[in-house]
Amino acid sequence: MVKEKEAFLANATKVIHALCIFVAFIYSYFITVYLREVYDLPAMAYAGSLNFAGLSHFTQKNAVIVASSIPLWLTFLSLQGAYKDIRTKNGWLEFGIILKSGALATIALGSFIFIFKLTLTSRLFIATYSLMSVMLLTVARLFLDRFFDGIHAKGYNQVNILIVGTGKRAQDFIKVVKEHANWGLRIVGLIDDEHGMYGKDIEGLRVLGRLQDIPFVLHRIVVDRVIFVVPRLWLNRIDEAILACEREGINTSISMDLYNLRIAKVRQTDFSGFPLLEFETFSAKQWQLFLKRAVDIILSLVLAIVFAPIILLTTLTVKATSKGPILFKQVRSGLNGRKFTLYKFRTMIEGAEMRRRELEKMNEMEGPVFKIKKDPRITPVGRILRRLSIDEIPQLINVLKGDMSIVGPRPPLPVEVDLYKMWQRRRLSLKPGLTCIWQVSGRNKIQFEKWMEMDLKYIDEWSLWLDFKILFKTVFVVLFGYGAS
Repeated sequence: MVKEKEAFLANATKVIHALCIFVAFIYSYFITVYLREVYDLPAMAYAGSLNFAGLSHFTQKNAVIVASSIPLWLTFLSLQGAYKDIRTKNGWLEFGIILKSGALATIALGSFIFIFKLTLTSRLFIATYSLMSVMLLTVARLFLDRFFDGIHAKGYNQVNILIVGTGKRAQDFIKVVKEHANWGLRIVGLIDDEHGMYGKDIEGLRVLGRLQDIPFVLHRIVVDRVIFVVPRLWLNRIDEAILACEREGINTSISMDLYNLRIAKVRQTDFSGFPLLEFETFSAKQWQLFLKRAVDIILSLVLAIVFAPIILLTTLTVKATSKGPILFKQVRSGLNGRKFTLYKFRTMIEGAEMRRRELEKMNEMEGPVFKIKKDPRITPVGRILRRLSIDEIPQLINVLKGDMSIVGPRPPLPVEVDLYKMWQRRRLSLKPGLTCIWQVSGRNKIQFEKWMEMDLKYIDEWSLWLDFKILFKTVFVVLFGYGAS
């Protein structure tokens, strides 16, 4: 119900934003030409005159800017969350989103200008275009708020809700509905099947009757939807009530406390005609996962080409300075505990794994992880490779194979997983990666419990934008070797 309204409003807002950006292009042309005439600045390329004929010629010659601006703006606004919780978002937060999106869109537009060698494009025009877009989008936001507030204040687009249930979850649900009052939701009353509840007030709302009274209530007051917020013990009691609503042509929804979930999100789906209720601890849309995998493949191939000289030099150096294989192979635990072989440049002496037991008393990390700052098994070359994170480069093979992602929790050893606490195992619910929040926050300076919490935070808050930010920070960490040992 609210979700459908939000989806419609989000799409409508995108259309309005597209129009604002298009209008900003038109205004920017006239403003830039006017400023150049007033201040006697050099004429702008393809800008013939201060009229619509000049605008038409200018637009034709700058077709790349016209074609790319709107998609760029809408993409960055979407990534920043501009189309989520539109009616409940703070105005200053929305303004911040518009500013950030504007900065990113301007940078991306500058890249288009560079790629397509648009050397005659006016920097004054681009600056004016960006500022004008920010201004019009902000004005559009204010106008939409006033418009929808006015509609709901006059009683238009109201959805009258009858809620069945008065328990704690029903009361929490009522509070949420009241918080979304600006969506036009209005609770007209409550229904409860317990004796003695009739006429009582719950959260400022009156109990209008019992389950068998629903048809009478529907005839007496205007109800658009009946929402059942009831315990699962009521499953066999609400059947007739739902059928009664069906006969009356009233839409119904059911929110049942089947399980007291704290992390997983509930999603209804269908499998070849079988309705399924899914509980997902990691929720992402298929297009997001597809794009993440596409970025993994493209970025891995690009990095493999860029690092080719380093890979060759490292291969020769590792082979020449110590006995043993060039690559170190180790079984790790991946997505949901899948085993795979992880590849790294060898940084330790041959047979280093056999000496781990005698060094365990020197472990400097809490929990099942084994780390020593001055590990005697590390070769002089290996210490440099670790410091510069060069030893991790072969894991691009794991990314290309699909065992790992560029960004994701680091893959643990199976023996470490066996020692995990129950809550820590959830970090295996996402494909492991080369870098994550832990890597860009200090790595070996962070203790095990905090490390696990960081990985779970990444899973809970995952987005393509978060991956981008972690990648950006990783460049800094690798260059300066922060936290590496």
